[in-house]
Amino acid sequence: MRNLVRLLRSALAPLLVAALLVLSLPATAEDPRAEAVLDALFAQLRIAPDEIAAHQLDQAIWSVWINPTDPVLNDRMREVLLARGTGNVAQALRLLDQLVVDYPDYAESWNQRATIHYMMGNFDLSIADCARVLELEPRHFGALSGRALMYLQQGKRALALKDMAAALAVHPFLSERQLFPELDHPAATQI
Repeated sequence: MRNLVRLLRSALAPLLVAALLVLSLPATAEDPRAEAVLDALFAQLRIAPDEIAAHQLDQAIWSVWINPTDPVLNDRMREVLLARGTGNVAQALRLLDQLVVDYPDYAESWNQRATIHYMMGNFDLSIADCARVLELEPRHFGALSGRALMYLQQGKRALALKDMAAALAVHPFLSERQLFPELDHPAATQI
């Protein structure tokens, strides 16, 4: 409760309140109000002064991503997250396979499916889903950093560096940064 009070008193409070308001309004999956909130949150994230502020902002972004304003889509995402949260990966994958068919422009369904494929060790399928996420939402730091980790595990360091540099341009406080010490070097901006 103290963290919530501290969060509401912070300079980020207006953005977080706006995010919550947008999420409470009925609308379509491609809601311009949600996009406006995301734009503002991403702008603040790029200039976040520290890890705590960045974390608050990334949590607000994730909240918008996983809580679509379309009520049917939102209900279906709840089912996916419940299946995933209870360890029913096969059920989550079945739900996501249908979700990407029914809502092909909803980036987070592709990202969640990429995560499931990653958990199952299906890196090629996960990487393909990450590519679709990034077509729909180029600022998706989760897809960028996730794909970077997979490239790293596959021994494709140059591709991993490129994705991690792009992720850090959006979210400068990602913990995965520690796996890429060369990105802390001034020449890294030329990657």
